[in-house]
Amino acid sequence: MNMRWNDKPYHTLDYEMKIKYGEKIYKIALDAGMTCPNRDGSCGSRGCIFCSAGGSGDFAARRDSRDSIATQLEKGKHYFHDKNIGKRFIAYFQAYTNTYAPAARLEKLYREALDEPSVVGISIATRPDCLGSDVLWLLDRLNREYTGKFIWIELGLQTMHEQTAALIRRGYPLPVFEQALGQLCSISIPVIVHVILGLPGEDRQMMLETCRYLGHKGIDGIKLQLLHVLRNTDLVELYEQKTFEILDFMEYIDIIISCLEVLPPDMVIHRVTGDGPRDLLIAPLWSLDKRRVLNTLHQEMKRRGTWQSAAY
Repeated sequence: MNMRWNDKPYHTLDYEMKIKYGEKIYKIALDAGMTCPNRDGSCGSRGCIFCSAGGSGDFAARRDSRDSIATQLEKGKHYFHDKNIGKRFIAYFQAYTNTYAPAARLEKLYREALDEPSVVGISIATRPDCLGSDVLWLLDRLNREYTGKFIWIELGLQTMHEQTAALIRRGYPLPVFEQALGQLCSISIPVIVHVILGLPGEDRQMMLETCRYLGHKGIDGIKLQLLHVLRNTDLVELYEQKTFEILDFMEYIDIIISCLEVLPPDMVIHRVTGDGPRDLLIAPLWSLDKRRVLNTLHQEMKRRGTWQSAAY
């Protein structure tokens, strides 16, 4: 058996969107002017050790967070229209923790995006410890009201391993993630989980354990992100002290393939690499050539005769 999703050996977001909408759907990254409990003193003040000043939303942060959501969407649409591509979009609340605000403010922000005719849905990046009952109630209500559009939640898990989570200052234990996942499932909100590959202290087996764990959690999608060492993060000190090694190019390709093999065929793969800002990225510099990463991944999977779920 050799499964294919159009021309790819894994279930890409592009494939999923074309099946549902008949065309490519583009993401517009937004900065809603949020902060994070791992930065404002609630559970920490320096953030996760890999997180830049842009709050894992460096491309969104380049927009002016003082702009309204509607203005940011309009600017984003012009970027795609100038290329004569892009008619419909996903509004991606990316920078910092996008459920970390009073529900009334969140409702205004989400509605502003959902009311934009060209937006097919919104994706909200957040933490599992920032989904209080008021936020869940709001998400449930909006999900029922905007029946023609979707609302996704993206949860930053990064790893299932508590020792690593403590090292990177994630700020919550695994049961908090599991509780949030169950609550979101109960109100029919699709969940996408972020995983970082190559975290300090983690070997290949630990990375695969995280993917196997998520493969059996019923999540809708996953983002597999290469660890980036960015300027002005606490990770730089560990990197300079040589306390861990950054994955090299073919090592990463090999690990990504193994991760895809243990994930179920219906799980949507939203990302298999990452976009480190060129002006902030210290390592690995090979990740700047995203096309090379993707082309090599596809060629290597074809060479091996493997595909997503081959070992699920």
